[in-house]
Amino acid sequence: MAAANVPTARPVPLRALRSFLGTYGLILVLLAMPVAFGIADLREEGDLSRLGNNLLDGLSNGSIWALVAIGYTLVYGIVELINFAHGEVFMIGSFVSAGFFGTIGLTAATGAAGLVVGLLLTLVLAMIASGALNVMIERVAYRPLRNAPKLAPLITAVGFSFILQNVGLLWRGGSQQSIVDLIESQQELFSFAGISVTNGDALAVAVTVPLVLAMTAFIAKSRLGKAMRATAQDPDAARLMGINVDTTISATFLIGGMLAGAAGLIYALYQTTVWFFQGFTAGLIAFTAAVMGGIGNLRGAVLGGLIIGFIQQLSDNRIGTQWTPAIVFAYLVLIMVFKPSGLLGEQTREAG
Repeated sequence: MAAANVPTARPVPLRALRSFLGTYGLILVLLAMPVAFGIADLREEGDLSRLGNNLLDGLSNGSIWALVAIGYTLVYGIVELINFAHGEVFMIGSFVSAGFFGTIGLTAATGAAGLVVGLLLTLVLAMIASGALNVMIERVAYRPLRNAPKLAPLITAVGFSFILQNVGLLWRGGSQQSIVDLIESQQELFSFAGISVTNGDALAVAVTVPLVLAMTAFIAKSRLGKAMRATAQDPDAARLMGINVDTTISATFLIGGMLAGAAGLIYALYQTTVWFFQGFTAGLIAFTAAVMGGIGNLRGAVLGGLIIGFIQQLSDNRIGTQWTPAIVFAYLVLIMVFKPSGLLGEQTREAG
């Protein structure tokens, strides 16, 4: 006797499941930590002020990573090179800033007007120094290898990273050094709904937002910005249109280095310490942010930096600093599994 045909549920196609998880699953994953901790805070403390402070601190730290990540994604979008020396350019920006403080005599007792002028001068100097250093690296190390196999410039970038680390080691020694807390970074500026906004938080946002907006407008509307986008799309076609590709690439390294220098100043004022090895950690985090958001995508770099800042702060404060790197990279792995091109998608020659 033949068995009766029993209707069975049709399995959900794997492609549809991946599409659903890629669209909505990642949102749930990214919200899992803040939602879980928010529920715990409401149950134990009756408000969300602790979570709000965590997110605010994450915004401040993420702003620094976003500035550094933009340099990575700019360079990769133009020449498809992972500039591993970029983190050390950020470190040099911190060192230049810390050295210039003492040179012009800035102290915590300096008046408000003098402090603002001094910090603006320091910001300009740090951006110029880091930008010029990045251009020099491109001219000396990367340009001669532009037509070489991709492994050659990659190894050269690693080599320059070690060179600059040793420059920092000779400059300020091998241990972390405290610097003058010029802005009293942990002093409360104002508070709302139980969330305390410190001077350091205000500085990070006040410097990062105008720089990112100015750079975005520059790339979108200026002649050089259009040349950068054309070079990123097709260098050979850009040459045929009369664009000086070498100058455009140098300008890209200049802008990326300047943003890293600005991030170096914010880091020095926010953390009140500098260290020759800080560039390695910052470079690793910023590169992770660029990949997480979508390599070559400026908005993706900013988004990735902010997400990592939030994850780090929540993990440091709630779980433990020893678990933070593992949690950050677990998020990266999940994003890469379901969105291999990053949260906002790649913008490279292949991706278009």
